Formats: sequence, C-alpha cells, structure tokens
Amino acid sequence: MNKTDLRRQFRAARKAFVAGLAKGEREALERALAPITAPALTNIGMAGSYAAIGDEIDPMWIEKSFGPHAFPRIAGQDIVFHQAEWSQLKPGFQSIPEPPATAPVVQPDVLLVPLVAVTLSGVRLGQGRGYYDRALAALRSRHPVLAIGIAWECQIAPALPAEPWDMPLDMVATPQRLVDCRKWR
Repeated sequence: MNKTDLRRQFRAARKAFVAGLAKGEREALERALAPITAPALTNIGMAGSYAAIGDEIDPMWIEKSFGPHAFPRIAGQDIVFHQAEWSQLKPGFQSIPEPPATAPVVQPDVLLVPLVAVTLSGVRLGQGRGYYDRALAALRSRHPVLAIGIAWECQIAPALPAEPWDMPLDMVATPQRLVDCRKWR
C-alpha cells in the first residue's frame, strides 16, 4: 500500500476504535498514558506536546506531569514551539489549537508526537505534510531530542514505508505500553 492508502486505513481504524469505546473509557485510557510514559520523562528541560483533535489520543494527562511545556505553531512550512498554557491556545492552522506568536519560543528536549500510524522501530506515518519530520530534524541538529509517539494500540503497524527524510521516533507510548523503538532497529 502507498502512504495515502495507509493513512486512510489507519485513520478509519482509529476512528472505529474511538467510536467503540464506552462512556468514560477514552478518558481512562488517556489518563493511563501518564504513568506509562513517566519512566521516559525524567530530567526534562523543556517538553513539547500537541493539542489533540478528533480521535487522536490526547496527551493532556502526560502534560500535567511535566509542568510548563511548549505547543507547536505552524510558521510557513515549519513548526515553531512556544511555551504556553492551554488557556492561551487558539484555533490556528486547520483549526488546530496553537499558542500565540507572542509566546516565548523554546527548544524542547522531549517531544510528544501525534501520528496516524507507527511501527515498533519508530517509523512514523504522519498527516503527510512533513511538519514534524522537519521540526525534529531542526531540533536534533541543535541538541538531543527524545521523540515519543503517542498512539492507540490500533495505530501500531507491522511495517510502514519510510523516506530518507522521515525522522524516527525514539519511543512509542500507548495506554498499554511504552516501547523503546531504538531496541527494535
């Protein structure tokens, strides 16, 4: 399958999974992410996260465990991370909540990354515009960055195509487990 077909397949699986959850079950699963990711979130200087939309898994409960953090803001073809509170976020690119341009620009050393699908070795299938790949490449050119993909189990793929510019994830967290992708490479 090509990436377009894979995106369609995994978006449908994610949508069906979330639609099939009983009342309160989604929040319980999202809350479970915080203790599962906790071992990877020690000695953080600045963490970056994202505002989930639709049926994406929400990292909100993880965010509460690491205090001040950054959210992405689209700036042309790039993502810039700004330290901000949830209350400061406003609809931006494609109505995705983002911080104001006036919020302080920061360089996260840990980044929670949204995705459509991912392998255990850290190959990530995103939305298809390369924003996170470019952001990770830029951040990693300046300093080490731990990239943790956040997913529902139904988003774990046995294999995905990867391009030379695709940035691998270091870890993947689901409500059931934390996978060190570096051990699967």
